[in-house]
Amino acid sequence: MKILIVEDNERVARFVTRGLREAGHTVEHADNGRDGLFLAASEPHDVIVMDRMLPGSIDGLAIIEALRKSGNRTPILILSALNDVDERIRGLRSGGDDYLTKPFAFGELLARVDALGRRSVDHGAEHALQVGDLRMDLLSRRVTRGSRALSLQPREFKLLEYLMRHANQVVTRTMLLEAVWDYNFDPQTNVVDVHISKLRQKIELGSERPLVRTVRNAGYMLTEQDE
Repeated sequence: MKILIVEDNERVARFVTRGLREAGHTVEHADNGRDGLFLAASEPHDVIVMDRMLPGSIDGLAIIEALRKSGNRTPILILSALNDVDERIRGLRSGGDDYLTKPFAFGELLARVDALGRRSVDHGAEHALQVGDLRMDLLSRRVTRGSRALSLQPREFKLLEYLMRHANQVVTRTMLLEAVWDYNFDPQTNVVDVHISKLRQKIELGSERPLVRTVRNAGYMLTEQDE
């Protein structure tokens, strides 16, 4: 999933961002209300994690209310040190979908984010991706090739999801570095090629038809079409 975190506390933001990325999600971060509102309104996200109190004139509730008024229905998890019942009610009535008080356990935050993500999928997003006999279930995170189940690490799942969403298209190493590793620079390593090789081994056992194609001097393509 693509998740937006709006949180001004650098330590909390870094902790949550790292944990969500390790769980296989793509994460964007804004440390103030103005940037948070801009990102939330201008780009699609599966879930937004919103700090209640933010510096400046735009706080978390103001962002939520603005999004809801504009018709944006992205599920929002509110993070707040305000744990009174009245404050929780206010947060939910402003348009928040869930409310988690600080301090919190990351495992609980992840479970709540996943639940909100499933709710988002249930309201019209696609449930699965398929290329030939390769199928990815986005709800259960289960991947199969025909009747064979594939065991993928979170990074491999994210890599394959990107390839499947861009099936029959050439994707460059730069595109993969940005989408899967969140790099906006070339780290001068062969990390993409190594992960593609491992993914190939899991997808193309025995006599199964190759699906991942190397496009010389360009990148890679996931396709069942003949060369």
